[in-house]
Amino acid sequence: MPIFEYKALATGGATTQGRVEAGGRAEAMGIIEDKGLTPLRLSEVGGGAVVTRNAKLAVAVPAGTGVKKPAFSFQSKKVPFAALEDFTRSLSSLLTAGVPLSRALTILYKETSNPPAAAKWRELHDAVIDGAPLATAMAKSPEVFPRIYVAMVEAGEAGGFLDVVLAQIAEFQSREKELRAKVTAAMMYPAVLMTLATGVVIFLLVFFIPRFQTLFAGFNATLPLITRVIVGASDLLRHQGLYVLAAIAALAYFGRAWLRNDQTRRQLETALLRTPVIGPLMSQIAMARFCRMLGTLLNAGVTLVNGLNVARRSLGYQTLIDLVADSTERVKKGETLAGSLAENRALFGGSTLEMISVAEETGRLDTELVRLAGVTEVTLDRQLKTAVSLAEPLMLFAIAAVIGVIFIGMVIPIFAIQDQIK
Repeated sequence: MPIFEYKALATGGATTQGRVEAGGRAEAMGIIEDKGLTPLRLSEVGGGAVVTRNAKLAVAVPAGTGVKKPAFSFQSKKVPFAALEDFTRSLSSLLTAGVPLSRALTILYKETSNPPAAAKWRELHDAVIDGAPLATAMAKSPEVFPRIYVAMVEAGEAGGFLDVVLAQIAEFQSREKELRAKVTAAMMYPAVLMTLATGVVIFLLVFFIPRFQTLFAGFNATLPLITRVIVGASDLLRHQGLYVLAAIAALAYFGRAWLRNDQTRRQLETALLRTPVIGPLMSQIAMARFCRMLGTLLNAGVTLVNGLNVARRSLGYQTLIDLVADSTERVKKGETLAGSLAENRALFGGSTLEMISVAEETGRLDTELVRLAGVTEVTLDRQLKTAVSLAEPLMLFAIAAVIGVIFIGMVIPIFAIQDQIK
């Protein structure tokens, strides 16, 4: 089992640290909290086991007795996602324990071992001390705190349940990370396969084709069109390769700038959502995120209208955000959530709307939305595996076709030359 090193706040206010053996971060957090401690930092440590199999929690030792850090390091200046997740969960625990916000931020920036995170938490502390709301201070650092994160904190501050919202954010972050990991794992094999195929084609064009060019040049024969195209691509790649790379980089740069335009992005998203296989997967991912976010907010005490305003930003696609914005306006006028979402068939099917309608009538909309998100994620995982299993043979066929065309294009002239010799 992995071993996690932690720093925690005891009931008496003293800071302690130790190690815990658990199957994952969530289990480690639970073990620490069961001991009556408030986790401040949790990080996985490698190497030999310090805690025995039977010991769940190591003996706590006073803070400040850790290993001295090296004077120089080449750490990234970006705050890692794991640090943000620990910050969110720890801040929620401290606020739940009754620690004032400014003191909690002081504890967090002093206890974190990540220098960029410590600097960012210090900025938050200074801004709060100066009288700024926490959400306003976070909004100044969009590279660390996404807009949806800031919106949820703002809702929690306005409603007076910031600790609850932060706990829900931490749970949502954990679920979102798990979903993203599933999507990444599903796309890993196709990406590796495509990279290897590209490398094979480049190798053939740069090192294999020139040997045939020398052979063909000695016979002064007219080459077939397919052969001339392949030879031309080989010459272009060998003699103008740097220019080709520069052109690809320029296209990528200008393409990214082009996609920043709202109208262009909407048109592209609409086209993708209508694609047979990709479109349904995109809709499923967006729907799962929306349901989990809205259910999380409602469970934390956020009103339905405010929850919709925040949750729709989690959809990720501007086209879908626009559709849900119309639903929000209809809810403001007194319409039910299920009725307002009925026009968004790209996201919500008939059975889903029926379950939402029943949940509204029975007063358990928050738990039903979270359950729907979980069911959708299980279905999405199965669909991703199916899509990847279908994509693999298609990609292998495409790769074989490209290599086969190159091979045939080089072999045809050889047979023509043999005919001329005869």
